Amino acid sequence: MRWILSVSCLWARRLSVDVMRLFLSPAAPVLLFKPVCFGVFSAVSMFLNTLTPKFYVALTGTSSLISGLILIFEWWYFRKYGTSFIEQVSVSHLRPLLGGVDNSSPNSSSSSSNGDADSSRQSVSECKVWRNPLNLFRGAEYNRYTWVTGREPLTYYDMNLSAQDHQTFFTCDSDHLRPADAIMQKAWRERNPQARITAAHEALDLEDCATAYILLAEEEATTIVEAEKLFKQALKIGESCYRRSQQLQHHGAQYEAQHRRDTNVLVYIKRRLAMCSRKLGRTREAVKMMRDLMKEFPLLSMFNIHENLLESLLELQNYADVQAVLAKYDGTSTSHLSLGGFVCVCRFSPEAASRRGLSTAEMNAVEAIHRAVEFNPHVPKYLLEMKSLILPPEHILKRGDSEAIAYTFFHLQHWKRVEGALNLLHCTWEGTVFHEVSVYPKKELPFFILFTAGLCSFTAMLALLTHQFPELMGVFAKAFLSTLFAPLNFIMEKVESILPSSLWHQLTRI
Repeated sequence: MRWILSVSCLWARRLSVDVMRLFLSPAAPVLLFKPVCFGVFSAVSMFLNTLTPKFYVALTGTSSLISGLILIFEWWYFRKYGTSFIEQVSVSHLRPLLGGVDNSSPNSSSSSSNGDADSSRQSVSECKVWRNPLNLFRGAEYNRYTWVTGREPLTYYDMNLSAQDHQTFFTCDSDHLRPADAIMQKAWRERNPQARITAAHEALDLEDCATAYILLAEEEATTIVEAEKLFKQALKIGESCYRRSQQLQHHGAQYEAQHRRDTNVLVYIKRRLAMCSRKLGRTREAVKMMRDLMKEFPLLSMFNIHENLLESLLELQNYADVQAVLAKYDGTSTSHLSLGGFVCVCRFSPEAASRRGLSTAEMNAVEAIHRAVEFNPHVPKYLLEMKSLILPPEHILKRGDSEAIAYTFFHLQHWKRVEGALNLLHCTWEGTVFHEVSVYPKKELPFFILFTAGLCSFTAMLALLTHQFPELMGVFAKAFLSTLFAPLNFIMEKVESILPSSLWHQLTRI
């Protein structure tokens, strides 16, 4: 028995040495790869020869069915949430594994709040979709439409963008250190409004939290008065957090991120409080709050606080200050229509203008109207009530229909107050040189929807052709697979011609 074991061990040792020599030789990869490839080729050829036309019909039909189901799901998810499911999963889960950086992370997005003014404005101007600076309150204003009509005033796409904004401005990486902030970080991602409100109350049960009061003021308060009370409570907490983080911001990256978050929270609260004052009729108080806020945080141009200031100044009929604000924040915007409408505050009559010609003030107004209408030609039809008006969205597409709706919703009353302004607009806006613009909420279809649609159509066509012409499609399939493997087969033939036959014979013996 011992003799048999010793012989077996000796034979195994010799075999292992031969195998190691084979692996360490220069031709080892080719020698090992060659029999495997030839075996695969023979197996594939035998398999293809045994296939019947019914197999190809079943294969193409199944592929078409699966791709069709994926297409239906992708389309449903895109219509409901405004994004592609495959794209969202790949960005959220695969991109971090591959070492990619998420550009929409709170730190990277909110870091521009304390940068210089030029870089901040440049980063904002590159965005096509902007947050509407005059957006309504969900609980106190948008929900009234739902109570009356039973319809939702906001699209899922719009609310999804708002959820991303809230996560950008109101969260940071250190939220897990405080239980209330951790709850609110999950609440901003919650799609169900009632679940968000419940989470805000849970956060307040643990400790005072400014962002929890913000959420309740925006979504639970049913009147502007209630929203203002909640924002005032949030202001006390927000100012305390801001002062504390301001002193610690230079102690590390974590404290700097907290300070950016606290700055965004404080600016948001003060701006919404000013809007509450404007809606409650305290317009002068609102103007003062907005001016103070713009002086205190001059670099936060991404909030577009000057748009709120312009609307309040128009309510006060302070047209000189309107022109001053427009001159200071002279960007391409529909606000130029305010300039065109209110520079000429005298009565305008087409008959009188045809007899005496346009005055200098009227010519300036016409030029301003042309500049603004060239930027967004959708606005005049809404101001002249040639198109029906709806509630403004929370986000607007620059030069699009949504921007015209938002502008008209808040400024139409100011145009009607100035006698002759709408008459002047009606007589002059059609002379503007127009261009192609986008219409909100026109969204490009994601790549994966187009891809699955093309894949579904292609496989369905193959299934139909295979069903109608099974023999011919079988020949095509075999020819396609043969062509597919032809380069590899050619390489293996070249390798076989180069290698000596003795090595191949030795390998087969082993």
